[in-house]
Amino acid sequence: MMALFQNQTPRRWMAPASLLLPLLLAGCNFAPKYNRPTVNTPASFKEAAKPSTGATNLWQLAQPGDALARGKWWELFGDPELNKLEEQVAVSNQNVAAAFANFMAARAIVNETRAQLFPIVTANGNLTRSRIPLSNFRGTSVAGATTISQYSLPLDASWQLDLWGRVRNSIQASAFEAQATRADLENTKLSAQAELATAFFQLRSQDVLAQLYADTVKAYLDSYNLTKVRFQTGIASDEDIAQAETQLRTAQAQATNLGVLRAQLEHAIAMLTGQAPAALSLPQNAAVPASPSVPPGVPSELLQRRPDIAAAERRVAEANARIGVAKAAFYPTLTLSGAAGLQSASSATLLEWSSRVWSVGAAAAETVFDAGLRKATVEQFRAEYDLTVAQYRQVVLTAFQQVEDDLASLRILGDQEQQQQAAVEAAQQYLNLALNRYKLGIDSYLNVITAQTTYLQNRQTLVTLRMQRLTSSVQLIEAIGGAWNASQLSAKD
Repeated sequence: MMALFQNQTPRRWMAPASLLLPLLLAGCNFAPKYNRPTVNTPASFKEAAKPSTGATNLWQLAQPGDALARGKWWELFGDPELNKLEEQVAVSNQNVAAAFANFMAARAIVNETRAQLFPIVTANGNLTRSRIPLSNFRGTSVAGATTISQYSLPLDASWQLDLWGRVRNSIQASAFEAQATRADLENTKLSAQAELATAFFQLRSQDVLAQLYADTVKAYLDSYNLTKVRFQTGIASDEDIAQAETQLRTAQAQATNLGVLRAQLEHAIAMLTGQAPAALSLPQNAAVPASPSVPPGVPSELLQRRPDIAAAERRVAEANARIGVAKAAFYPTLTLSGAAGLQSASSATLLEWSSRVWSVGAAAAETVFDAGLRKATVEQFRAEYDLTVAQYRQVVLTAFQQVEDDLASLRILGDQEQQQQAAVEAAQQYLNLALNRYKLGIDSYLNVITAQTTYLQNRQTLVTLRMQRLTSSVQLIEAIGGAWNASQLSAKD
């Protein structure tokens, strides 16, 4: 339905319209009131309360001024090389760059949706020149024709009022999705940083193993030379020489094999920092940092500290707003339209006040029958809301599990490392005894080989345990959200 008011002056309806405008903008909102979904949150982590026989405390309760809550979490490990590499992740990692682009696109969608609150104004100047037979004017067939020109400078506007909150809820939904993609960005960044730290510590562990095998090869070479001297003096047999040489060559081959994994780890670190593998070369360094004390806090803090939890919660809020968008379809739409401009048959008089034209109107539309389409749409969005609630709770439960797993891993590995250190010391004593007995001719060289193999295996296990503790520390930091907090989500996102 269209109502034209061309016979009235604009001043007669401008005043009441200006009073009605705030009411029209306020409108109605059919979205359900949003409340964050409830989750069963324990008072503390079960594994954090269990005692450890390790020499150091592996975790502590977070304090308000804790460095992990404020700064760059990787600095807890005190490794300058790691700090330098981690700084490059946020800048050069391509997965992080893709997540940032996705976030920027989501922010643009918010602005696109917000534009629907305002009128659309178009301008289009045109000139038409037409030839019309004279018979069209006189009603009889007369030879000849006339040519006329038409100049116009129109300005058209239309505005669909958001009476029922469809646009406002769409804006809210888009804003919540933008916040979710911001949290996705932080989660991608945290995952890449944790992956880099893990690869870095594994590479350092390979360097420690390389140093261990270098010492072992030297020890085996000394044993081989000793056996040759004993053979020349008739004390040792040629079988002892063969055994000593076999052990030496095997250790050399194993030492060489360590380079395969180290090269792969170095390539992975290059990729994580956004570089081609050829552009990065890390020197060997057998200095591995100790596992730091990581503050896990309490379970309820995870709801604010983990970016994946924040993203899941924002998508619940988005789904809630989408219900309001679907409900608004049950109500009629009201569109205001208007046009104003200049129109004349001569360019000379086009800009004169007498050439002005204008019109205003309003149109209302309502769906009378849709065979249950709108009702089904609302049911769909309600079901999608329930889906996001379930996904949110599952993310929270997974977060609790990951923290408990990493706390248990750190506690158990700490105890195991202490026990393994004692095993290394016992293996060292066993090796010393075996060497002395062999030199005295009491035992065969086979006993020395057994003792040396036992010593090497126990030292390897100790290196592996220390690497696993470092990895578990990184995983715990990732599980509690690193240094991120949900307060970093801006309302402008």
